[in-house]
Amino acid sequence: MSNLKYLTGFGNEFASEDPRCPGALPEGQNNPQVCPYGLYAEQLSGSAFTCSRQTNKRSWLYRILPSVCHKPFASMEQGYLTHNWDEVDPEPNQLRWMPFIVPKSSEKKVDFVMGLNTLCGAGDVRSRNGIAVHIYTCNISMTDKCFYNSDGDFLIVPQLGKLLITTEFGKMMVEPNEICVIQQGMCFKVDVFGETRGYILEVFGAHFELPDLGPIGANGLANPRDFLVPVACYEDYKAPSGYTLVNKYQGKLFAAQQGFSPFNVVAWHGNYTPYKYNLKNFMVINCVAFDHADPSIFTVVTAKSTRPGVAIADFVIFPPRWGVANHTFRPPYYHRNCMSEFMGLIKGHYEAKEQGFQPGGGSLHSIMTPHGPDADCFEKASTADLQPERVAEGTMAFMFESSFSMAVTKWGLETCNRLDKNYQKCWEPLKSHFNPNWKSSTK
Repeated sequence: MSNLKYLTGFGNEFASEDPRCPGALPEGQNNPQVCPYGLYAEQLSGSAFTCSRQTNKRSWLYRILPSVCHKPFASMEQGYLTHNWDEVDPEPNQLRWMPFIVPKSSEKKVDFVMGLNTLCGAGDVRSRNGIAVHIYTCNISMTDKCFYNSDGDFLIVPQLGKLLITTEFGKMMVEPNEICVIQQGMCFKVDVFGETRGYILEVFGAHFELPDLGPIGANGLANPRDFLVPVACYEDYKAPSGYTLVNKYQGKLFAAQQGFSPFNVVAWHGNYTPYKYNLKNFMVINCVAFDHADPSIFTVVTAKSTRPGVAIADFVIFPPRWGVANHTFRPPYYHRNCMSEFMGLIKGHYEAKEQGFQPGGGSLHSIMTPHGPDADCFEKASTADLQPERVAEGTMAFMFESSFSMAVTKWGLETCNRLDKNYQKCWEPLKSHFNPNWKSSTK
C-alpha cells in the first residue's frame, strides 16, 4: 500500500472523491434533493453547530448507504478497557513498565479492539472532560469489523508493526515513528502484519490542535503542511455473515450488526478528518547557549483546556537533535511538576533512563512526584566533556502530559507489579554519592 495518496495540511477545508465516480461531490450545496449516483448525504459533526467559525468542525460524507442502517447495539466484552479510575487506591510512586507483551497468534488471536488495555487516566466521559492512556497489543487484522469512539479522539502511536487504517475518509498507512489521530465518531478498522504494539492517548471533550508558537514566530515545531489526510476510497462490499460495528460509549463497548461495509463513502468534503504525521518532520527548537528550555518546545499537538496555557493533554516528543549548551547538565534535570507525565519509547535509548526503560514500555510520574535521571546518567553527564553532540541519535521518546491527576488502573498496576514497579533502585547510588561530598565540602 505504498502508493496511497494523501491531502496535505492541518485543519484545512478538504474535498475528495473516489476517481471511480467522477462528479460524486455535489456542486454548490451540501445536501441536494438527489445526490450524484444516488448517494446519501450525511454530515459528521465534531463540534456544536454554534461554535465559532475557527473552531467549527464538520464534514459531509456521500455514501452508498447511510450509516443509520444497523441493528440495535448490545453490550459486549471489553477486557481491560475501562474508564473506572477508582479500581485501586491512588498510587503516587514513580512507576515504570517493561515492554508490554504481545500475545502470540498461535496461542491467542487478538485484533486491535480486543487488544485495547487501559493503563491510566482521569476525568469523566459523561461530562466530556478527561483523558485515558491505552496500550494496544494485537496480532491479527480486523475482519468484517470496525470501531468508532463516541467518547473522544484517539491519538495512536505505533511502536511495533505498521498499521493499515481504513477510515470512512480513505486509507492511511501508519508506521512506527509516525502518529495518527482518529477523531470522535469516525469509523475505522486496523489491518496488521504480524505482532503489533503501540500507545494511545484518548482525549474526551476537546480536539487536538497545533500549539501556539508565541515568540518562536511563524515557523517551527510541527508544520501544518506535513500533516496528511486520506483521500476518498470506497468499499462497495456486502457482508452476508454480518459486519460488526463496535462503539465505545461512556467507557463501555457495544456492538451492532449491519450487512455492508461502513467504508462506503464515495466522496466527502470538510475540515473534520482523520490525519497522520511523520515525527521525523518535526522542526526542533533547542537551547544554544546554556541551561534548558522547557520541554513544551517539543509539543507536536495539544488539546487545550478552558484555562489559558493549561492543556488537557500535550503530545510531546524527544527527537534526535544537537546538544550544545555550555556549563549545563544536559540531560533532563530533577523535577517536580504540576502535570502528570506518561512517557513511552518508540525506538532507541532515552538519555535519562538507561536502566529498564525500553521500547514498548513506559513510565508514569504523577503530579508533584519527584523524578529525574537515573544515577548512572547523572554521573556520566556530570563529568562529560561538553562538546557539541548529537542527542538521542536513533531514538524517539515521547510524553503524554496532562493537567489531570492520572490514576492507574488495576491492569496497569498489576502489569507494573509483575515487571518493575519500584525503580527507585535506579537512584540508590545517589545516596552514597551526595552525602559524603556534601559533608566534605562543608568541613
